[in-house]
Amino acid sequence: MRVVIAEDSVLLRAGLERLLADEGIDVVATAGDGAELLLVVEQHHPDLAIVDVRMPPTFTDEGLRAAIEARHAQPGLAVLVLSQYVEDEYARELLGGDATGVGYLLKDRVADVREFVEAVHRVGAGGTALDPDVIAQLLGRHSSDLALNVLTPREREVLSLMAEGRSNRAIADRLVISPGAVEKHVGNVFAKLNLESDDANHRRVLAVLHFLK
Repeated sequence: MRVVIAEDSVLLRAGLERLLADEGIDVVATAGDGAELLLVVEQHHPDLAIVDVRMPPTFTDEGLRAAIEARHAQPGLAVLVLSQYVEDEYARELLGGDATGVGYLLKDRVADVREFVEAVHRVGAGGTALDPDVIAQLLGRHSSDLALNVLTPREREVLSLMAEGRSNRAIADRLVISPGAVEKHVGNVFAKLNLESDDANHRRVLAVLHFLK
């Protein structure tokens, strides 16, 4: 996997680069701001961009804007966004119309090396990786959504873990239930959200998008 890192903190940028290198992941370039990110993406055509939301000069949403622009310029580019805070508006905007190959993690999550590396691989392979704290906030904000209210509490739990990018086996382990029970809950989520595609993986993405919107 070829990765670029966009992070204005020199220390964090170097730490991420070393961590990924130790895991056999090729960091082909780094950037300190959004404009530089667009340049290195154009030059290196990476598989994945790891991007800080807030970057110079205003430290608001430059990183996110650059990530979205980079995805438009290079279709198929996976993006894993890192943020210091839960900013669900940014998460929804990033996932906008295509939830394949996107992630949103809080920077504190990077401290769990195993979990962070799993997220890097999952997003790079076209999956999703959303921070549990982001999911919790999105659930709270959209609790009045009638489409989601048709789901049982357990089905909402399963959907939130799907949004994190978890497989059925991982969901079963987390909820301490059987894989068969997870399959049943996932099927119920698809049915209640009127997701009739024959492609189960595609329906998982659609379910996550519905959840975020």
